Amino acid sequence: MNHSDSLKIGDQTFGPGDRGEVSLPIGSLIDYQPVTMNIQVRRGKQEGPVLLLTAGIHGDELVGVEVLRRLLKSRRLQSIRGSLVVVPVVCMPAFLARTRYLPDRRDLNRLFPGSRDGSLGGRLAATFADEIVTKADYAIDFHTGASGRPNLPQIRISPGDERALELAKAFKPPVIMETSQRDGSLRSLFAKENIPSLLYEAGEAYRLDTAAVRYGLRGIFSVMQHLEMLPPPRSVKEPRTRTVVASGTTWVRAPQGGIFTPLVDLGKGVTPSTKLGLVGDPFGRHETPVTSGIDGVVIGLNREATADEGDALFHIANFAATAEKVEAHIQHSDNVLEEHTAPLE
Repeated sequence: MNHSDSLKIGDQTFGPGDRGEVSLPIGSLIDYQPVTMNIQVRRGKQEGPVLLLTAGIHGDELVGVEVLRRLLKSRRLQSIRGSLVVVPVVCMPAFLARTRYLPDRRDLNRLFPGSRDGSLGGRLAATFADEIVTKADYAIDFHTGASGRPNLPQIRISPGDERALELAKAFKPPVIMETSQRDGSLRSLFAKENIPSLLYEAGEAYRLDTAAVRYGLRGIFSVMQHLEMLPPPRSVKEPRTRTVVASGTTWVRAPQGGIFTPLVDLGKGVTPSTKLGLVGDPFGRHETPVTSGIDGVVIGLNREATADEGDALFHIANFAATAEKVEAHIQHSDNVLEEHTAPLE
């Protein structure tokens, strides 16, 4: 997009230096209440790219909603170049119902690019694709793990996307992963539109995690600096955050059903001999250890106390470096985040 052009979303037009919001009509619910999508726009007076930030595609994933809420309050946006298009809650029906899915139980993140004549979710996806995605030069989409299944803060990109990898390194997460696109996902739509995009995963559904919010907010500002949308960091050099790129991931599953007790936490380096947890017979007759089987670092886990045989318990990422070294890098990232991030406003 040429920054000298006006940015038009719905029936509103934003010129350089403008800011405001748009409420896009989507449809209506059973009680005749309208379904809308709120978009916040912040345009700098100087030329620059359009960065799209989205959260709440799943209505129970609140970390990204909070990250974008805090971003919109930040005074740093007063000096931006280019434009920010921010959609804190993409799927308002799911958000209001405090659930992951649309009222018809469909997953919005499997419906892109949608259909203007389709289901409510299809219409929502089509409106978003036509009115919002087409305006973006870059994008960051915010997600969490499922309820009771938290994720270590991580960035996911499509395999072989060098532009996205460059953005991911600028974001400075503890871990970067290359994962395949899913049909109908927003990430697949970004790829079709040739828009470099990042998918941020951190924390779990229905919960706010301080570190997950801090990583997300700092990551946005770091990407904006990389894109020259914000002034460069001050000359005082801060300790570098360590980011490691995973070569693959594996799920460790329950060897049998029972009461599940995890013995390691997110960010822990593990080896084939590491005991990750225990699955115990609820009647006290025996218990079975859960072991890693591979070298890697725990990037996701199941905190539910019960498990059936085959349930996914630990998500482990593989790295070229040793597990101990990667664990130390992640711990260093956490320390830098805690020591060198200003208090959240």
